[in-house]
Amino acid sequence: MMKYALVVTLETISWIIFHFPRYRILNALKSSYLRLIYRAKIGKRVVYYPGIWIFTGRNLSVGNDVDFAKGVLITTDGGVSIGHRVLIGYGTQILSANHVVPPAPNRIFHSGHIKKPIRIEDDVWLGAKSIVLPGVNIGEGAVVAAGSVVTKDVPAFSYVGGVPAKVIKYREYST
Repeated sequence: MMKYALVVTLETISWIIFHFPRYRILNALKSSYLRLIYRAKIGKRVVYYPGIWIFTGRNLSVGNDVDFAKGVLITTDGGVSIGHRVLIGYGTQILSANHVVPPAPNRIFHSGHIKKPIRIEDDVWLGAKSIVLPGVNIGEGAVVAAGSVVTKDVPAFSYVGGVPAKVIKYREYST
């Protein structure tokens, strides 16, 4: 009963803190909260729009100049590493844990979770409402199209899109 009360209390505190506006001082407070309570590694100049959800916050590493847009949801128990200068679009979900689906006729409800780390490298843009599933690595400079479901690794400097996400093309180098 005590553990349940603690979890609900932390959820409530997180909800309140992550609904604050994105003033610099309040963004610093949000970063400090993640560092203090969950020992997360958070870089400089991270922007949290109101209404994001990061839970539990354990196993989280965020680089400098990361932008979390409104409605972002991140589960961190499997481990989430986000590089520098990453844009995370509105309503995006980064899910490092998922339910285990047992063989039939076993019940799903008590079958547990599978946890796998997610790595998002530098200069990535995750479009609005994209979903990144457990165990995925997204390479440097990649762009994930809005509404995509990323189930496999994404090569560096590529555009991916769709359900499931597939490589559409590669970014051209400027001369």
